[in-house]
Amino acid sequence: MKTVPFGSAAAPAVIAGMMRIDDKDDAQIRALYDTARASGIDFFDHADIYGGRMHFCEERFAGALQLSRAEREEIVLQTKCGIVPDRGMFDFSYEHIIGQVEGSLRALQTEYIDVLLLHRPDALVEPDEVARAFDELESAGKVRAFGVSNHTPRQIDLLRTAVRQPLVANQLQLSITHAPIIAQPIAANMAGEEQSVVRDGGGIVDYCRINGITIQAWSPFQGGFFTGVFLGNPEYADLNAVIDRLAASYGVAPIAIATAWITRHPAKMQVVLGTTTPERVRDAAAGADVELARAEWYELFRAAGHLLP
Repeated sequence: MKTVPFGSAAAPAVIAGMMRIDDKDDAQIRALYDTARASGIDFFDHADIYGGRMHFCEERFAGALQLSRAEREEIVLQTKCGIVPDRGMFDFSYEHIIGQVEGSLRALQTEYIDVLLLHRPDALVEPDEVARAFDELESAGKVRAFGVSNHTPRQIDLLRTAVRQPLVANQLQLSITHAPIIAQPIAANMAGEEQSVVRDGGGIVDYCRINGITIQAWSPFQGGFFTGVFLGNPEYADLNAVIDRLAASYGVAPIAIATAWITRHPAKMQVVLGTTTPERVRDAAAGADVELARAEWYELFRAAGHLLP
């Protein structure tokens, strides 16, 4: 599998999300993990809230796999913190960040987190508190790299007024059909067009490219905001016709073309898979090595219903 820049290193263009393993048994989790590794994926994405209670999916992952120290060192474990579901709030305070990382370390049965992301922007964030937490976690060897999720350019700039570590990733929702971060700039200045409305604080993709921040695309096969997948969905008949034709042309499954549309972008993004079906992981991962032609990329963009002025 091709790799993309990730901080000072490189990482696979497709990573495995562990949000939905809460109802899987140990054998199913091991099969998912083994298929990911065989497909070139050594990067696993978690969050403290996944599974219905704090750290549940992290616990299931570690409990099912029982990784040796050597195998742990072969993979990247990424997790997130900042959402507090039972209190209906977000929290980037020093105490919350430190507490949640300690919980993730215990749940994942590891001495360190490779990447920690701040999950959703906290309106009450104090950058100095975040910086204090990051410094402590880094100096203790508990977290090796830091990033954000669902953040706008200005929110990142605010954190960077105090945080000294590079923010290496920004996890954002992106699929062919849910693509405002790409579609909006194309329609910029088009008065009266819904697509021209700025929703991300302005140019988040370009901002991340300029600042060396890797975009991680979550829900890469969702039609909208948790509205169901577009693959095989009759509501997206025109798009699926193009996807199916290209899949046949490249000799891959349709899901691989949906992956390839994201990995073709010169921002060198990562695709975060949410599926727990090993075969879909394998088929989706194959898309990272499909290099769509420019005309094919734009054909998919238009077929998804985006305006091309």
